[in-house]
Amino acid sequence: MSSATVESARPAVDARGQRIVERIAAVDPWWWALGVLVVAWTWYFTGLTLDIHHGLGTSSYDYGLYDQGVWLLSRFDAPFVTLMGRNLFGDHTSFILVFLVPLFWIAPSAGALFFAQSALIAAGAIPVFAYARRRLESGGLALCFAAMYLLHPAIGWTNLENFHPDAFAGVFVGAAIYGALERRWRIYLVFVVLALLVKEDVALVVVPLGLWVAVRRDRRIGILTMLGAASIMVVAMFVVMRGLTGEATRNSWRIPFGGPGGFVGRAFTRPNDVIDHLGDDGRPFYVWQLLAPFAWVAARLPSVALISGAVVAANVVSTYGYQYDIRYHYTMIAVPALTLGAVYALGALGRQARVVVTAAALGTSLLTATLWGPLPFSRNEVVYWERSNPAAVAAREVVDAVPGDAVISVHHSLAPHLSRRREVYQFPNPFRVVLYEDVDIEGTRLVDRAERVEYVALPRARSEEETLDLARIEPAFELVIRNDYWELYRRSGPLPPA
Repeated sequence: MSSATVESARPAVDARGQRIVERIAAVDPWWWALGVLVVAWTWYFTGLTLDIHHGLGTSSYDYGLYDQGVWLLSRFDAPFVTLMGRNLFGDHTSFILVFLVPLFWIAPSAGALFFAQSALIAAGAIPVFAYARRRLESGGLALCFAAMYLLHPAIGWTNLENFHPDAFAGVFVGAAIYGALERRWRIYLVFVVLALLVKEDVALVVVPLGLWVAVRRDRRIGILTMLGAASIMVVAMFVVMRGLTGEATRNSWRIPFGGPGGFVGRAFTRPNDVIDHLGDDGRPFYVWQLLAPFAWVAARLPSVALISGAVVAANVVSTYGYQYDIRYHYTMIAVPALTLGAVYALGALGRQARVVVTAAALGTSLLTATLWGPLPFSRNEVVYWERSNPAAVAAREVVDAVPGDAVISVHHSLAPHLSRRREVYQFPNPFRVVLYEDVDIEGTRLVDRAERVEYVALPRARSEEETLDLARIEPAFELVIRNDYWELYRRSGPLPPA
């Protein structure tokens, strides 16, 4: 290349560089502040959840089973998860997990799922900020509401609860609501679809969102949303899940008084029973914990916040205690509409009132995060073993000794560290069925699978049941590793009769 050509190219390169600098400089500083908030959250919770994992704080349910399922997908195998005895998508139609497969090609470590979970939870603050910045006409107030979203106790606790695809619903539902509020229908469509890929019951939020759109924005789009979401839920449950497991859902027992029909019937025949149920076992306090962080701001214009009404009602009605406990992932899906609902209501006030009310709401959020959350300044200590804990160090000796392709049955806390293989069972499976496939086969032996097991790993401090289960199969195994905390057995002969 001649010197003249080089000289003529320099101005073009310099001009492009100058344009890039100008575009970066033109970005609102409040967006940079939001970026810092999102990155800080992702960094902190990825590190914390990895520490918990390496300290044996994760389990087959619900980290190991997802790790095995996505790993199988990354190897283009059918995702039959032997840790639970079901196809990954027969348990829940979480097709969003397919998008995580490339992470297992690029970064095949435990950090892949924990990073994805933390990053997408943190990203839930982005649609809150984007809408609040426009609605409240203030980047500073918008950042406050983005922070309030992350300060909500349900958000932090979800990030610490092993791994759940439900954690992805926050950003997708939030972005879909943002698209509806701003009439940005392409954004709306994309994120409604992504939200419905998270899990079959996300329709409990998307159908009410469609109703809101039909009433407040566009009747045709709203009706199509409701019909589409309901249809996808029906197909997910009665075609996909039933086709893979034989049942549309295994959770109908969570509805009191004998299921949906019994609940409705009891509401008419003995309404006091229903009232007593709804007031029992801390359910009213759960609702208080859910709504209090935003200082009831949404009460002025509640329509957007009520998009979460159906899912909150489902949690409160349920007999399953985790659903009405702020510390578990069932609550997180309600938070985007509650946050954006507060912003929507606040936008109806004057500018000075917005500042005062935002300050009060932020103070309330900080207080509730302190009382009920898992953040560094909260009064609730997140208790876990460090990765340097002697039991965790000893466990790694056992994990390292197990061949990568061996068929194994292991303690639930070791399973997440050995889950990237085609056959791994949570002991005593498959020798004695517990929490596997179907309750009808509980207590039986899966003979073919049991014959394939090559290694068994258990803690030395075993429960009485574990001791009895090991005694039944011990003649078929030899002890190859024993340290202060763990024992590893290798197959040496035929199994005794069941």
